[in-house]
Parts: sequence; C-alpha cells; structure tokens
Amino acid sequence: MEAARILNFLRGIAANNNRAWYLEHKAEYDACRKSFNDGIAKAINRLAEFDDEIAHVQVKDCVYRFNRDTRFSPDKSPYKRHFGGYICAKGKKALRGGYYIHLEPGNCMLATGSYWLPTNILTSCRNEIMGNIDQWLAAVANQKFVKMFGRPGAGVWPEYGDEAQEEGVKVSEKGFGLSMLKTCPAGFPRDYEHIEYLRMKDYCCWHRVPDDFFEGDEWLAEAVKIFKVAKPMMDFMNAVIDDYE
Repeated sequence: MEAARILNFLRGIAANNNRAWYLEHKAEYDACRKSFNDGIAKAINRLAEFDDEIAHVQVKDCVYRFNRDTRFSPDKSPYKRHFGGYICAKGKKALRGGYYIHLEPGNCMLATGSYWLPTNILTSCRNEIMGNIDQWLAAVANQKFVKMFGRPGAGVWPEYGDEAQEEGVKVSEKGFGLSMLKTCPAGFPRDYEHIEYLRMKDYCCWHRVPDDFFEGDEWLAEAVKIFKVAKPMMDFMNAVIDDYE
C-alpha cells in the first residue's frame, strides 16, 4: 500500500476540505483509493488464512465512502479525513464484529470487534459474559490482550463518528471499549466481581500504529498478529450477535 501517498492526500483534504480542491485533485484521490483498496484486498486474503468466515468478502463490502453525511453534524465539511475499511463476514454495515483498518495522519490504527450495539443485544452480551466468565476472561484478561489493547475503559476515544477524528483529537494508543456506563447497567448486580465488563457500551478494541506502518506489504504480517490477539473476544461476542442478524 502507498501509505505515504495516501496520508499526504489526506493532509491536503484536511487543510482544504471543499469540493473545488477535491475535484482539482480527483486523479490523486482515485490513485490513493485504488492503493487503499488493493491493501484491503490483500488483508482479506491474509485474514482468511485463519478466519475462513471472511474468505468470501469483496473489497466493495469493506471500504467506506469518502463523502461525509453532514445532515446532523455541525461540521459541514464534505469529505472525511481518513480512509477506512471494515472486513466483516456480513458487510461493513453489520452489527457483527470484524476487522477495521484506519489510515489517517497521526491516527492510524487497527481495531476489532463490535460497536453501536442495540440495548437488547448488549444485554444478551452481558448475560453471556456472566454465564461464561472463565471463557471471557481467557479471551480478554490474558497478558497478550491486555498488553495490546488494555483494560476496559482505560483508553480514550473522544466520541463516536467522523467528527471525533475530524476535530484532530487523537484517540489513545490502545483501548478496549469506546464508551462505558458510569454505573452498573439496569438489571445486573452492582457488586458483580467483574462489573467493568458489564459497564461497557460496546465490545471494540483498538491499537494505534505509526503513520509508516501501512507502507508496502510488510504490515500485513503484523496486522495478522494484532487481529489474532483480539479474535477470541470478537468470536465470543459474534456468537451472541449472530442470533440477532
């Protein structure tokens, strides 16, 4: 992947987020998008070697559109300041957990898991954790996972949506859980020993990487290592989420 070229274009759009500049640099955008899409295609092939559930996925099922939805945002900038791809067995709009690849100057990252889960599914996920706590802890409390992603709520993710990135606010180097309830969720015991896992409003983990991480093809092997650490957590939640999709 031509990461340096992609990030250079993204710096340009961040400084000139208007249609005139975009159209003037449309050929560069097209070249960067092709390079990114090629990287996603290679990632699908590598991930399918250990997760055959995503072997059928096509690039078009993974990459997000570059135009922003500005209808409900005070920021009317027409374009995103990042390229993102979500490799998921049921497509990028699914609730099911998958593998996310994010290129943005100073904010490149890899992420795994699910977010924006409806309350009924979150409740089922929390019940599943309580009912199978040993399996859950084996997935998220082991040394490799904690080193790579941290503990629940320890990482900082300013807010959901494009605006968190576009305001230039960096997320933390690693994290497990984009958002946490301040107290115990309704209907669950407040004195539960592992209450921190029930307070999570999503089950997504991320790991930031340097801007030069995605250059070339060498990043694929390292990405596989990172995603493999997170996969048991994702599989645990997908077993619940699949009952609803």
